[in-house]
Amino acid sequence: MTLVPFSDLARAAYCPRQLYYVRRDDERSVPPTARERIDLAFRYDELVDAPDRTLRRLPLHRSPASYRRNLDRLRERDLYGRLVDPATERGFLSGKDCHGTVHKVLEPRESDESPGDDEEAGPPPVPTLVSSGEPPENGVWEPQAARAVGIAKALAWEREREVERALVEYPAVGVVREVRLTTRKKAAYREALRAARSIDGPPPRVDDDRCAPCDYRGECGTRRRSVRSLLG
Repeated sequence: MTLVPFSDLARAAYCPRQLYYVRRDDERSVPPTARERIDLAFRYDELVDAPDRTLRRLPLHRSPASYRRNLDRLRERDLYGRLVDPATERGFLSGKDCHGTVHKVLEPRESDESPGDDEEAGPPPVPTLVSSGEPPENGVWEPQAARAVGIAKALAWEREREVERALVEYPAVGVVREVRLTTRKKAAYREALRAARSIDGPPPRVDDDRCAPCDYRGECGTRRRSVRSLLG
């Protein structure tokens, strides 16, 4: 069966019709500003104590003072050392159902071991997905959760062992959130996977709050059409 790109999982979870247009146009490029924000995930150690004048030149979603506070809190977490020095950066994963880029893979340390871990294999690795956007108030956005589960499952397939969680980094905010592979999260992932695989024509329109920021709203036919499309 055809492997589904990780990014398609997120789009299918957000709006299958949007994914149809992306595939039709073969347009999966990352905008330059989004790419700059993603790159911040590989500069935490450099930016955590950076002066205001340096931070103001960056495409952050927070003020310099707020951003430093967030990175200070991140630096206090046990995983910080592995976030700034991951075992893998921008690697490629290919699992049973999906494939694509994993931004980081954090390998466990001896201090992470717990009594429930496999004594031979040790604690599982943790993959990360880096987002250029803003996090929700709690947790992560559902499309990102579906993508994160897909990444974790692909890593588990390659390593031939269970991977229990993934991380979603929001480096333009200085926040990192965890995605546990719960029953609900895995069910949402499977639904997104089915939706991505089943598209062979334009899926039904959704016409709700998801439409306003969509790049394809002008041609999709929803009521929330852009000014440009209305003026022809």
